[in-house]
Amino acid sequence: MKPEPLVSIGYVAKRTGNAVSLIRYYANEGLLPSVRTEGGNRVFPRSVIRRVSFILIAQNMGYTLAQIKGFLSSLPDNRTPTQQDWTELSRTFHAHIESKIAALSSLKTSIEGCIGCGCLSLERCKLYNRDDKMAKQGAGAQLLDENVQLHFLRTTKK
Repeated sequence: MKPEPLVSIGYVAKRTGNAVSLIRYYANEGLLPSVRTEGGNRVFPRSVIRRVSFILIAQNMGYTLAQIKGFLSSLPDNRTPTQQDWTELSRTFHAHIESKIAALSSLKTSIEGCIGCGCLSLERCKLYNRDDKMAKQGAGAQLLDENVQLHFLRTTKK
């Protein structure tokens, strides 16, 4: 198998339409594989261009770099990812998105019900203080219903 061509950080930045500093940041965060030349320059397998695209899409969807790194960890660093490699990553990503959609849909229903009830009572509101069951978890609305916790929202912020 022929080794994958290595390209400069400037080439990756130009091809992806991003600043060199962003590509360097992604590499430093472990999102992009790279090696150093004898002269100390960072070079990348040409296939990182597709990884950068995936990172940008996932970030725009609200995923953190740590979450994105988890998705990308299924791709090989020692060879160009195959169509099968990307298909597997896509399946995992799709399942995660579906789970997120279901949780957000449940959250939407809960919020619509709460806003529609009109109780405006901090003592009685099931979203704000449901029998104070969540007091040990901290102040505020800790539990929206049995399936959707605010923790979900906190972990999916950019």
